[in-house]
Amino acid sequence: MASPFPGMDPYLENPELWSAVHSRLIVAIADDLVDHLDQRFRVEIEKRTYLSSDEGSLLVGIPDVAVATGRTAEPASSTATLALPVQPETVTVPMAAEITERYLEIREVTTGQVVTVIELLSPKNKRSGEGRTAYLRKRNQVLASASHLVEIDLLRGGQPPPLSDAASSDYRILVCRSTQRPRADLYRFNLRQPIPPVPIPLLAGEPEPTLPIQPLLNRVYDKGRYQLAIDYRQSAKPPLKEDDAAWAAELCQLRG
Repeated sequence: MASPFPGMDPYLENPELWSAVHSRLIVAIADDLVDHLDQRFRVEIEKRTYLSSDEGSLLVGIPDVAVATGRTAEPASSTATLALPVQPETVTVPMAAEITERYLEIREVTTGQVVTVIELLSPKNKRSGEGRTAYLRKRNQVLASASHLVEIDLLRGGQPPPLSDAASSDYRILVCRSTQRPRADLYRFNLRQPIPPVPIPLLAGEPEPTLPIQPLLNRVYDKGRYQLAIDYRQSAKPPLKEDDAAWAAELCQLRG
């Protein structure tokens, strides 16, 4: 069964689902690109790993159960007061979690040159902490290189990576050609719109294949059987704006 939404399904943005959606969509994009590139290019799935201890990272602590420390103390007599032993309390110890984020590189086979970097943003890229710092560091490296950058943001929450004079929207895709910097093409779209297809820049003079993100996401939704994992009677996470929430509720109701 297809998603009830014509574009991005906001229920896929739920942190409990997004990690798997991200992984599936990265692979789907890579496979689609391979089908449209000639033998001079290859697509590699790369990863960026860092330790994160910011809010929302994995927390490891003592299980939330009572700890038995011995027999119950006898009641105090009327002539003496016995000191009760100090009892431990359950606490949570923040632990730095190892985070791995995957992205794509299109490389020229003969030289190994990274022609284009394709990033699909994660929640940690859009909120303060090591995840955003690590992403912006890599982003700046790409922008300072001869590689093109395609940045796909399908998350409403958080702070998008910096751009100048960009109006707000629910989602956006940035196509930044190395030959045109600092100018770039920004595709802005909202919840009620389909995800637009975008060109993928290659070497100078090469035709740019079109990346059909919407059909690929639809396939991810179908193959991941997310219709079985999502309860559309509940509110989306992050929450939708009031008018969008009413529109989404009507869509989901029509779906039955």
